[in-house]
Amino acid sequence: CPVISKMPSSADRQTKTKKAEKGKEKKKDDNVVPFRNKQRVLVFGTRGITAQQRHLMLDLRRLLPHSKKDPKLDIKDNLSVINSIAEMKSCNNCIFFETRKYQDLYMWVSKAPNGPTAKFHVTNIHTMSELKLTGNCLLGSRPLLSFDKEFDRTPYNQFLKELFTQAFGTPKGHPKSKPFIDHILTFSLCDRRIWFRNFQIVEDSSNGSTETKLVEIGPRFVLQLIRIFNGGFGGETLFQNINFISPNEVRRYEKKRTLEYVDRVKTSQVSKKLKKEEHFVLNDYSDVFN
Repeated sequence: CPVISKMPSSADRQTKTKKAEKGKEKKKDDNVVPFRNKQRVLVFGTRGITAQQRHLMLDLRRLLPHSKKDPKLDIKDNLSVINSIAEMKSCNNCIFFETRKYQDLYMWVSKAPNGPTAKFHVTNIHTMSELKLTGNCLLGSRPLLSFDKEFDRTPYNQFLKELFTQAFGTPKGHPKSKPFIDHILTFSLCDRRIWFRNFQIVEDSSNGSTETKLVEIGPRFVLQLIRIFNGGFGGETLFQNINFISPNEVRRYEKKRTLEYVDRVKTSQVSKKLKKEEHFVLNDYSDVFN
């Protein structure tokens, strides 16, 4: 009797095609760098931040392809809750923006969940939408990190350099990053503060010879270190900046100085008025020696 061969079913054909596709993908992915350095950073803030501060937070999220977001936190006293949030998001770094009195912005940079943590006061904020600079970079590209040579001189500056490297440095081979390096993040130390800038790397070949230039993109902000804690968002104080003056004390001093100025103006006005009203009373013997 003739032998009838069994026809392959549709399920068998689908499995064969899937295996062939997987084999092709493996051949293509041989040149792709594996994602081993799994650094992820959680970037979010508290409720009550102003529009400018919120735009700064969004700009940092755009610059960091390995970042994750979370809804605004409504707790201001017990910040250790952030460690559990970072663990739930599978993040081992955290950048947290805390606002006080709807005007003072503080930035916490932490290695979640065990620390250490650095707390900064953020001033001179300028977002990308405010600056409107000519620089531009590819969304998701990996940045170069440039640090001032002053970071290598003191132990706490060396610690800050390593903390910024792990938080702002996009790992090689991250799934959300693109294999391009077209911008540079600079951290400069001046006047006991850290100045943050973002530049585009441009290669100009108009004169025949290629020249590398830097064009600023934004954002800009200045960080002043307050404290370094041993744990995640708390714990023992490892370093405290003696030169830091809180914004409340600055406002109190300015208010006191304005009040003193107002008091001086009032006293001078009163003295001028009294001088005008001064007059001598004539008596009956005033013409004796005339």
